[in-house]
Amino acid sequence: MSTAPPWSRRTFLATASTAALGLTVPAQATAAADHFEALRLRWLGLQLGTGYDPAAEPYASRLAGTGDLAARYRASMAPTDTSLWPGYAFNPPSGITQSYHRLWTMTQAYAQQGTGHTGDPGLLADVLRGLDHLSERVYNPSTTRYGNWWEWQIGSPRLLMDITATLYDAVGPARVEAACAAVDHFVPDAMLGDYSGTSTGANRVDLCRSVALRGVLGRSPAKLALARDALSPVFPYVTKGDGLYADGSFVQHTWVAYSGTYGQVMLDGLGRLFALLAGSPWDVTDPNRQIVLDSVEHAYAPLLYNGLMMDSVNGRAISRGILRNDPHGIMRGDHFHGQGIIAAIALLAGGASAAERDRWHARVKGWIERDTVSPVLTAGQFGVADLARLHAVAASPVPAAPEPVGHKLFAAMDRAVHRRPGWAANISMASERIAYYECGNGENPRGWHTGAGMLYWWGPGGDAQYTDWFWPTVDPYRLPGTTVSTKRLPDRAGGEWGEPKPAVQWVGGVTDGEFAAVGQHLKGLGSTLEARKSWFCAADTVICLGAGISCADGVAVETIVDNRNLGEAGDARLTTGPGSRWAHLEGHGGWVLRGGAPVKALREDRTGAWRDINTTSTTERRTRRYQTLWLDHGTDPADASYAYLLMPGASRRTVAARAYDPHWLEIVDNTAARQAVAVPSLGLTAANFWQPGTVGPLTTSAPASLLVRRKGRTVTVCVSEPPRTGRPLEITWHHPARHVVSHDPSVEVLGTGRTLRLRVAPGTAGGGHRCTVVI
Repeated sequence: MSTAPPWSRRTFLATASTAALGLTVPAQATAAADHFEALRLRWLGLQLGTGYDPAAEPYASRLAGTGDLAARYRASMAPTDTSLWPGYAFNPPSGITQSYHRLWTMTQAYAQQGTGHTGDPGLLADVLRGLDHLSERVYNPSTTRYGNWWEWQIGSPRLLMDITATLYDAVGPARVEAACAAVDHFVPDAMLGDYSGTSTGANRVDLCRSVALRGVLGRSPAKLALARDALSPVFPYVTKGDGLYADGSFVQHTWVAYSGTYGQVMLDGLGRLFALLAGSPWDVTDPNRQIVLDSVEHAYAPLLYNGLMMDSVNGRAISRGILRNDPHGIMRGDHFHGQGIIAAIALLAGGASAAERDRWHARVKGWIERDTVSPVLTAGQFGVADLARLHAVAASPVPAAPEPVGHKLFAAMDRAVHRRPGWAANISMASERIAYYECGNGENPRGWHTGAGMLYWWGPGGDAQYTDWFWPTVDPYRLPGTTVSTKRLPDRAGGEWGEPKPAVQWVGGVTDGEFAAVGQHLKGLGSTLEARKSWFCAADTVICLGAGISCADGVAVETIVDNRNLGEAGDARLTTGPGSRWAHLEGHGGWVLRGGAPVKALREDRTGAWRDINTTSTTERRTRRYQTLWLDHGTDPADASYAYLLMPGASRRTVAARAYDPHWLEIVDNTAARQAVAVPSLGLTAANFWQPGTVGPLTTSAPASLLVRRKGRTVTVCVSEPPRTGRPLEITWHHPARHVVSHDPSVEVLGTGRTLRLRVAPGTAGGGHRCTVVI
């Protein structure tokens, strides 16, 4: 790497003065005028905050809380040969990271105004004593890594660099050199040379963050250039493995849908590095960085609803809840993960175009206004830096954006999101490409069926549905929307780190951006269960079909119509219509049953602790009340089926009227070969072909998903090939078509007239390709 050219001090130091940061750092720091010092000061602004009044709320109480916690950590610090604090031994290495985390809290209390310990020389001395102890005993180049790699290569160096950057002059040249040597040892240049293994996606961004700061503190242009250049493999769309996909999917650990946690880490990390390096000789100028900016609206925003991040993309983190050693007792649920994304978007906006920034700010303001479960502007997870950025967005003149309406299909990670006025639904599936679930590090050992067609939904006032102690108290064999064998499974069934995957290809669907056909060839985890499941997502309804349900486990098989969390002592009234043709749950919505087994209902109180599903979480036990509706297919069913409608937010009268309306819905087919519906009032016909053939007016030459929308005399046909065979697909719509208005380049029109015949090119597994005709 070449040496960096001279940099205009006037331009950069104007934005990085110590006075503007409101920090307590040694006076000689402000005298430095080189670009490394300017970068260090800019980093402190990103990490510790700028532009806020430390005497005003919510900053005053947050800063005071930091000071109180730092005082407790300082008082309990007791160095030994194997630890810095009691209960945090260096083996396992998480004890090292936890020790650095506590020293970082003490560092913030020393450096920030309003903590009650600002500039305290005794506190500074104890931080330095702790740093020396960790450096001498364990985190140094003579130590060979053991245990979890993440602690050594991401968790600890990230915190060590932040502490050293903040206390740069106080730690002195020898400690800076030791810190840089430790990072060089545990994060060698080779880690950033090969984009594979644990150095991909969000992990690569974290590694680059530590190396970039090491370059700043060690005054190394080569390290800064290495960190910048090593970001480039993260940017392009991928077609397999870790990273962002063209359809907005984000995968980490090769097989796990992870937009909400690892995706957040990647977005936040890139936002910080873009901001740090902007305008410097190491500015990130790779044009593919635009893919990251595009992902805000393309990949992340569709999964955010009223401030929460849908749990289908939060991986094993759904099991964390309240961590046992969290002094703040913060609930790490879907709103926690959503707010992390929101803060990352606010940060990334600083490097976006004016038009992008306005659109993002409008979205952020909307999420802030609508999140009443866990208010964003006082969220406990944020320090003053993130709070200041979020308050600035909230105060901006851009109007708040409402939740959008539409459908987003994430075919590359087997997820779908359907949004309508006042509600949203999210479907979670699994295939040979995407795991049933992920467990590991003692987390999420009973997430077995979260990929078995789980149907999450949020209606009016229902944004706490999966936040309020849902995961430790819900019956893991009765997750909403799933079809499961009741065979008992051991913890971590199928293996860890996304290893358990079904040997199926047909998972996905097609959408026109408003409505959708979604399907899953289901094979049970550790089971002989097999089924075909379809969801046809329409205006006020999700039409749910199941067919070919067969199993030989010797136990009952159930389809869970729903399992609603009613809270600690919920008394919402459940009403069922004559003959169990419909059901309505007050304050939630309703369901219409269309044949198959009669629906069963159970209201029960269930008690659990987060510790039951995560070894690092609290042992506190809570009870939640559930309303469960399910269909019992019997023991070892053969070719069983079901059909029902989910109507989020609908009134009892609306649900009952739909149940007795014979014309609203036609179930055209519901077999293991094909599933199809028609809704004449919407001009909608939709079908999932598990095998080639004909259903209603549609014929396909191979397995496919089709959606036909008629508006007046214009008809749009959308098609995809979820099995991804790589072969062309021929479609016939048996209806007169006068002429073609438009079609995608991937669609060849073979004929019009009495029928419409199309050939679709290979590679149409995503949201679908379309042709519009006049009839």
